[in-house]
This record gives sequence, C-alpha cells and structure tokens, in this order.
Amino acid sequence: MNLRKKKMLAAKTLGVGKNKIVFVKSRIDEIKEAITKQDIRDLYNEGAILIKQVMGRRKVERKRKKISVGNVRKKIKARKRKYIIMTRKLRKHLKEWGKNKETSRTQVEGVRKKIKNKEFKNKFNLNEYLKTMG
Repeated sequence: MNLRKKKMLAAKTLGVGKNKIVFVKSRIDEIKEAITKQDIRDLYNEGAILIKQVMGRRKVERKRKKISVGNVRKKIKARKRKYIIMTRKLRKHLKEWGKNKETSRTQVEGVRKKIKNKEFKNKFNLNEYLKTMG
C-alpha cells in the first residue's frame, strides 16, 4: 500500500515537512489503519512515527538574523535622533555665524536648506563651506 497520504497527514498534524516524517517498518500495519489526526498523534507518542532531527544550524542562524518589527523601528528612531541632534547643532552655529557676519537672509536660508538635506557631516564641514561663502 502507498503511504504517501498517511505521510502527508502526519506532516500536517505534527507541523513538519513530509520529508522529516519516518515510519517505523515494524509498525506499518498500525500506521495503515490510522485515519484521523488523533490516531497519528497517538502513533507519534508511542514511537511508531518519528521526526528526523534538523541538520545544521542554518535555520537557527536565519531566525537570529530575522528582523522583527520592533528592531526596525528602533533603528529608525536612533537614526532620526542622530539627525535631530546634528541639525540643531549646525543651526545654532549658523545663527551665531549670522550675527557676527553681515549676510543676507537668503544666504542663511540657503545654508539652512543644505543643513536640512544633510549636506554637512559635522560642524567642521559647515565651517569650511561658510569660509568659501565669505
């Protein structure tokens, strides 16, 4: 008798792939008689149906690498926080620079837009740009 259907039923019941299911040869007669999921569970508990072990660690590694929703949000928050801190620092520096120098409002607004677009990595970078502006 072909036991493919029994194997599929066992896989579905026990929550593993059909390639992981192994029937004990000496108890095949009992397995043939199994019709319901409960029969399959009973045979599994008695040891007539076995499940192969997971080989290797790929599955474990994959689970570890999986990014959950909370982690993604956390990374975005950290990046945003870094952006906010840098932007505030650069804007404060620009404000001080604008008071000391006589510059037009349009120039300052242009630099503020560049700060917003993250064109400057740090305060030193902003100072270099302001020196070239004059």
